[in-house]
Amino acid sequence: MGKNTMRLLCASLSLAMVSWLAEGTLSKTDAKKGATKKLEEKKLHSDKNVQDRGLVVVDPKAKDIILEHKSYCSKKMKERHFSGDVLGYITPWNNHGYDIAKIFGNKFTLISPVWLQVKRRGKERFQFTGLHDADQGWMKDVRKTSKNIKIVPRILFDGWTYQDFESVFGSEDEIEELSKNMVLLAKNENFDGFVVEVWSQLGNQKQTELIHLLTHLSEALHEAQLKFILVIPPAVAAVTNQPGMFTKREFDQLASAVDSFSLMTYDYSAPHRPGPNSPLPWVRACVEVLDPDSKWRNKILLGLNFYGMDYSALGTSGEPILGSRYIETLKEHKPKIVWDEQIAEHYFEYKKNKGGKHAVFYPTLKSIQLRLELAEELGTGISIWELGQGLDYFYDLL
Repeated sequence: MGKNTMRLLCASLSLAMVSWLAEGTLSKTDAKKGATKKLEEKKLHSDKNVQDRGLVVVDPKAKDIILEHKSYCSKKMKERHFSGDVLGYITPWNNHGYDIAKIFGNKFTLISPVWLQVKRRGKERFQFTGLHDADQGWMKDVRKTSKNIKIVPRILFDGWTYQDFESVFGSEDEIEELSKNMVLLAKNENFDGFVVEVWSQLGNQKQTELIHLLTHLSEALHEAQLKFILVIPPAVAAVTNQPGMFTKREFDQLASAVDSFSLMTYDYSAPHRPGPNSPLPWVRACVEVLDPDSKWRNKILLGLNFYGMDYSALGTSGEPILGSRYIETLKEHKPKIVWDEQIAEHYFEYKKNKGGKHAVFYPTLKSIQLRLELAEELGTGISIWELGQGLDYFYDLL
C-alpha cells in the first residue's frame, strides 16, 4: 500500500468519523419516543438463520433488532459458514460468553478465556495467578460440544517492570525457566496452549530481545504440542495512518514461530475523537501492510469487536456499550439507525436527559457480515472480543 493511498485513507476516514456530528440535531419527537408502547423480544429460537430471515440489511429498524436479537437458528448452530480459524475471547466478568462457547462451540476453532497472569517474583521465580477462574467442568462441556476446539487462555505479563524484562531478556536460564513453567501449567490444567499479550507493554523498546523470548517460548510450547497465539496491536495507527507498534518487520520475524496473531483491529476512535470502532478500509490496510504478499494470511486473526461505544457529541466522554445496554437504549429511544457506507458501520443518535446528544456505534449483522467477507477475501481468520458482549443472533453468521 503506497503513501498516497494511506493519505487518502486517512483523509476519508477522518471525514467519516466526524460526519455524524454535523448532520443536524435530534427532532423534538425523538426525545419523547421512549414513552410509547413496550417493544417485543422473541424468546424462542428460529428454524431459519438471519440471512434467510432477511435481517442482514443496511437499513435495520430498531424494533426488528429488539425483536430478533435473541433468536438464533437452532437447526444450524453446529454448521460453520466461515472457513478460517475463529478465536473467541471470554471474560469472567461477562458470564454469557461461557454459555455462547458451549452453544456455538462448533463455530470456533479456538476459545480464549481471559484468566491468567504471570508475575516475576525474583531470579528464575515466576508465579501464575488467576487460576481460581479456571473452570475445568466448563472446559469439559465445551470440548464435548466440539471435538476440535482448542482452549487457549490469555496470559498477561502482570506487574512486570522494565527491569524485570531486562533481567529475563539477559538470561537464557530465566527464559528457559519461564518457558518450562508455562508448559507445566498447560499440562497440569489441561490447556491446549496460550494467547500471550505482552507486545504493547514495552512500546517500541527492546523488540529484538522480546522476539527472542517469544520465539523461545513458542518452541517450548510446540515441543509439548501446545498452541502459541500472540496478541498484536494494529499495524496502521488509527487516524494518523503512521506505522503501528508492530510492523511487517516484526511480523516477518515471528510468522514462522507462532501459530496465530490476534490482530486488534478495533478501538479506532476514542472519547476525544468519537467515531467508528473499526472502519473497513483501515481493517484491510492493517492486514495488507503486515503481509502484502499473502504469505502468512491464514495466521492472522482479524479482530472483530462485539461491543460498541457510546459517545458524547461534544467529545468529552465515551464508554463501551454491551449488547444488553444497547438493546435497552434502542427500547428507550427508538432511534433511526444510520448506515455509513464508507466505514461500513451503523450508528445512531439519541439525547440523554440533561446529558446532551450522544452517538452509539455498535456492530450489526451487516457490519459483521462485511468483515467476515473481507476476512475470507484476504485469507485470514478472525478473533472476537468478546463472546459475552454481542447479540445471540450474531453467531448465525459464523
